[in-house]
Amino acid sequence: MSHRNARLTVHGRRLLVERVRSGRPVAHVAAEMGISRATAHKWVRRWRSEGDAGLADRSSRPRTTPHRTPAAVEARACQLRRTRKLGAARIGPILGVPTSTVHRILTRHGLNRLSFLDRPTGQVIRRYERERPGKLLHVDVKKLGRIPDGGGHKVLGRKAGRTTRSGMGFDYVHSAVDDHSRLAYSEIHPDEKAAICAGFLRRAAAFFQTTGIDRIERVLTDNAWPYRKSFAWQQALADLGAAGCSTNGPTSGPTPATPNAPPPWQTSCTPTTTTAATPHAAASHPSAV
Repeated sequence: MSHRNARLTVHGRRLLVERVRSGRPVAHVAAEMGISRATAHKWVRRWRSEGDAGLADRSSRPRTTPHRTPAAVEARACQLRRTRKLGAARIGPILGVPTSTVHRILTRHGLNRLSFLDRPTGQVIRRYERERPGKLLHVDVKKLGRIPDGGGHKVLGRKAGRTTRSGMGFDYVHSAVDDHSRLAYSEIHPDEKAAICAGFLRRAAAFFQTTGIDRIERVLTDNAWPYRKSFAWQQALADLGAAGCSTNGPTSGPTPATPNAPPPWQTSCTPTTTTAATPHAAASHPSAV
């Protein structure tokens, strides 16, 4: 692989080949470029056998690793990590391998941090991310009980708190999150009726436009009635030029032409996995009501 002090880059290797092809001796060209004759012959030989592709960098990883930890031992280490949540220092003595080896095994399988795992099942948490901002917008509502002035039963005791909580109601936090950038927009409203949901979607789209996300292509929601049945929500989607899809399938969009084929918006709303971390940002907006 090339490094900062390497004599030859891909361009330099191509230049080497061109000079040799012009009829000049390999030894003279090697001396001009400050490399050994063996190195020059190596690149000329690769070019003759593979063409320009042979001048590219290759991985320095060996083709075989005879002393690599057996697959059965790796599988056992991963099983102990998932089922018993043991660390490398405790798995090593059980399997009879060094702690450093166990750590490399866990890192290779994405198990080196417990935060990467779902604690009840031990499975690696799958992250997903769309390839560009605006391709998919997640919309959901969080229902939170209001707390009376002076506190509830946690502060006043259960008997006294019961008299203060009647009729307090709930606040509904409407949130929209861009799938690619994880940029979030939220508003607090007194309900989650269709008109509120539709207005929130329009204001969320306007907010995302101010951040450079000019178009919302698809909006993913749950199966709540305002998202699946209301004309106000469908009109808001149409005004934005966005397709709607839910966790139970599509809510709006063209009818698929092929019988028994999955609708295009349903397949396009299927999450895609990624191993890379994504930047997170959040923005909030006061209630418009």
